[in-house]
Amino acid sequence: MANMSPNKTPMPSQEPDVRNKNFEEVALGYTVEMAQGEAARCLNCKKPLCVQGCPVNVQIPHFIQKIVAGDFEGAYQVVASTNALPAISGRVCPQESQCEAKCVRGIKTEPVGIGRLERFVADWHREHSDEQPERPASNGHKVAVVGSGPSGLTCAADLAKMGYEVTVFEAFHTAGGVLVYGIPEFRLPKSIVAGEVDKLKALGVTIMTDMVMGKVLSIDELLDDMGFEAVFIGTGAGLPMFMNIPGEGLAGVCSANEYLTRINLMKGYLEDYDTPVLKSHAVAVVGGGNVAMDGCRCAKRLRAEHVYIVYRRGEAEMPARNEEIEHAKEEGIEFLTLCNPVEILGGVTEDGKPTGRVAGMRCIRMELGEPDASGRRRPIPIPGSEFVLDVDTVIMALGTSPNPLIRSTTPGLEANRKGCLLVAEDGVTTTREGVFAGGDAVTGAATVILAMGAGKKAAAAMDAYIKSKSE
Repeated sequence: MANMSPNKTPMPSQEPDVRNKNFEEVALGYTVEMAQGEAARCLNCKKPLCVQGCPVNVQIPHFIQKIVAGDFEGAYQVVASTNALPAISGRVCPQESQCEAKCVRGIKTEPVGIGRLERFVADWHREHSDEQPERPASNGHKVAVVGSGPSGLTCAADLAKMGYEVTVFEAFHTAGGVLVYGIPEFRLPKSIVAGEVDKLKALGVTIMTDMVMGKVLSIDELLDDMGFEAVFIGTGAGLPMFMNIPGEGLAGVCSANEYLTRINLMKGYLEDYDTPVLKSHAVAVVGGGNVAMDGCRCAKRLRAEHVYIVYRRGEAEMPARNEEIEHAKEEGIEFLTLCNPVEILGGVTEDGKPTGRVAGMRCIRMELGEPDASGRRRPIPIPGSEFVLDVDTVIMALGTSPNPLIRSTTPGLEANRKGCLLVAEDGVTTTREGVFAGGDAVTGAATVILAMGAGKKAAAAMDAYIKSKSE
């Protein structure tokens, strides 16, 4: 029987005043009864618009109807047939602006909780099956994937299933890219990422860590000396941006990338690790995206008494997911919208000598004017509205751009003025023959699921390229 409830089945989660003191996963996941109840809200449309909104083409009504029927493993197999990382996308994909945005139920009521159901079937499979995928027969061709983030892992998985011998080169000591260094444990447990990497290895993919491409090896060496017939670049966008305001060089100022990497990848939140990480009394996180939300929620868990989001536009213009904003508020994060930093202030000792450390941040209040090139209303400073925010740590979460190392060491590989690799109309073929790219390295900082979609496109394009060269 259809469930005509206008609202999604609520997701069980830790209480805010409990979870803001630990790094355990916030959302606890659906029970079987909850999942089947939510699945019954799906109308099983003959022309499912939700599928059109999915960058990896998950057959959404099909897997949801299998949940209704109690065939949870079958539901997982439907999702996994096009999505290499369902347990990950079910947790961090912005479904509200993609598949769920096109759900017919969402016209007058809340859409079906597609992401929550995707997470449910992925978790059910992980908890009830130890089976690893079988390694396909080799097709005799060899390809390289540079970067083991969502685009690289997806590309590698699709190519391995086609029979390619795939080697993934990762700069860090652990595979996973932004999934392990950028997204906190309380949103995406690292054991889940490790499980997905293990599935890749079972498919025959070789993963080489501590391989900084452009330093240890070059793209030319992969193609000319090591026998790889094509290369995919999925190195993301890890170069942080700063405001270039006075005081940014003070101790206590860092990028969100560095802050999150120390906490997530280097386990700085655990007492038995000696990773240096800022322990602060009051923290300002500058920015309004998902990375800013991750940074402020981590600072709160590291026992900062006051944590502020400082954002130059209003809350309605914040690019972060609504769910992340609400979770941050529930956990005690203080939002200072329509405010912009103009100077970071250094402290002084009792005898007037500079300490070299952050002692505050001067801000100015803003108002919104006409829309700018992004379509959002342009923030305009209000004269005479400056004030000082009492903080000892400032985390800049202003966005990132691709690292120039690979493009600067690869002849024929062109980029735009923002450092993003130029690609053909297919979205993945670069200006260098045999080299393909996708994800944040092409688009700039975007979402995990869009990077996964690019990885799928690149795998298909690389397959077509190699077959054309073999004819």
